[in-house]
Amino acid sequence: MSILNETTIETLAISILKGLDYRYIYGPDLNSESQNSLRSNLAEPLLLPILQNAITRLNPNILLSVQQEALRQVQRVYSQDSLASNEAFHIMLTEGIKVSYQKDGSERGDLVWLIDYDNLENNDFLVVNQYTVIKDQ
Repeated sequence: MSILNETTIETLAISILKGLDYRYIYGPDLNSESQNSLRSNLAEPLLLPILQNAITRLNPNILLSVQQEALRQVQRVYSQDSLASNEAFHIMLTEGIKVSYQKDGSERGDLVWLIDYDNLENNDFLVVNQYTVIKDQ
């Protein structure tokens, strides 16, 4: 009989998600001291290059400056209250990021999407384990 522990559960979850075509990355390989780092430091919870790529890929008709503002909004979600931060990010993830910009002398509004809900193949799904985030670094 096998023993059920964190490692067993983690390995099973990774296996299931890889079977669903998630790309697997070992968390420590993403740290700033790694050659393949996608993070500037351990306080950064986001994989900014991947997020920026997704925003650009999924919102080709949105001006680059507006896409960059959407990225800044995601980066500013941080709050001392983790629940509030998670709720704010969930809204951005499910409802899009509300942006406004000037066009032809008038203000326009639009949504920047982080996930393509109509065509899931357009998304980049990752499963990452042992992902360290150090607050207030």
